[in-house]
Amino acid sequence: MNKRPISGAPAGIRRTAQTQRTGRRGRGAVLVTGALVLALAACGGGGKAGAGAGDDKGTGSGAQQSKQSAAAVSISPAPGAKGVDTSGALKVGVTKGKLTEVTVKDGKGTKVAGTIAAGGASWTPSTHLAGATTYSVHVVAKDSEGREAAEDSTFTTLTPKNTFTGYFTPEDGSTVGVGMPFSLRFTRGITHPDDVEKAISIKTEPAVDVEGHWFGNDRLDFRPENYWKSGTKVTVDLDLDGVQGRDGVYGKQHRTVKFTIGRNQVSYVDAKKHTMKVTQDGRTVRTIPVTTGKPGYDTWNGRMVMSEKLVETRMNGETVGYGGEYDIKDVPHAIRLTDSGTFIHGNYWGGGAFGNYNASHGCVGLRDVRGGYSRSVPAAWFFNHSIVGDVVVVTRSHDRTVDPANGLNGWNMSWADWTK
Repeated sequence: MNKRPISGAPAGIRRTAQTQRTGRRGRGAVLVTGALVLALAACGGGGKAGAGAGDDKGTGSGAQQSKQSAAAVSISPAPGAKGVDTSGALKVGVTKGKLTEVTVKDGKGTKVAGTIAAGGASWTPSTHLAGATTYSVHVVAKDSEGREAAEDSTFTTLTPKNTFTGYFTPEDGSTVGVGMPFSLRFTRGITHPDDVEKAISIKTEPAVDVEGHWFGNDRLDFRPENYWKSGTKVTVDLDLDGVQGRDGVYGKQHRTVKFTIGRNQVSYVDAKKHTMKVTQDGRTVRTIPVTTGKPGYDTWNGRMVMSEKLVETRMNGETVGYGGEYDIKDVPHAIRLTDSGTFIHGNYWGGGAFGNYNASHGCVGLRDVRGGYSRSVPAAWFFNHSIVGDVVVVTRSHDRTVDPANGLNGWNMSWADWTK
């Protein structure tokens, strides 16, 4: 069929409009117009012998099919699925094409990181998913001719029946000493340590390599090879929500923790000389007479990190296996160095021991007054110039080196052992 308008048809139509207002003459025009319509219909019939509508490229069903992409996208789990596992269940693939875009978001619009494999045949998430969360999936792929195919889906992850969390130190927003590790103690024993450790990321300014070390199955500490550099800013992302820490037990915690490293204070206790040299940024600021553990109760050797500061506390020998040997209800200016009960603290009952002989049950004692009211005594000065995370190094004691797991004392391990 010739696609050009039939000669005279537009004018004829206009004449019809004019003659419809003149009665009898108008009726004749209508009949003529009807004949024209019949002629057009006859010419437009899709017979095989003529030039039919199927020859009009771009408008027939065959042309539409030729424009469809051959790429076939697959998304697992199925659309609308519920109770989906947080790890291993989300998969995206394509046949007869390559993936060009995969976007997975939770209900808050947060994207799930992932990677398209070389060749573009599949996509996998880089991390686990959160529990009890609905996710949307949007996928675009192209076939060999560049034609796009797109698929969308949603699914909801499982709601865990058994969960775990991690109690951490230091606190968010704190300023700590150069020896402070980031330490996590979990409420359940972890049997999938790699999955848990992978869910914790640590960034520092300036950048430094930070590695984790497990103490048993319920504690994970992070530190650099050497003491932190003063002024370092540390950001920890605890993305534990949905991590399977052990079979059937999932994390339910997602926190960001930030802390800053303060000035560099390291104090050196010489158990044989009965002195402590306090240094800041490598410079000795004060030397203080001390007393350490007496024979049979010797103080641990090694590097110990301050983990707790108490203006006053009670010390009872029964709590550390020494029976009723002592029970002092008002020990002033106490700073914890080990979980097992080693402190560096004020001592108002030591008499002439400071700087002369060792008289304690394993703690490091500094001269103080009862009630701790005086700011001029050595114990008060040291307490007020110390922060959690500062380091106390004990040498020349007759005891062994403190266990790295006893307190925040992983610095007593070599870097090679720490990173095993």
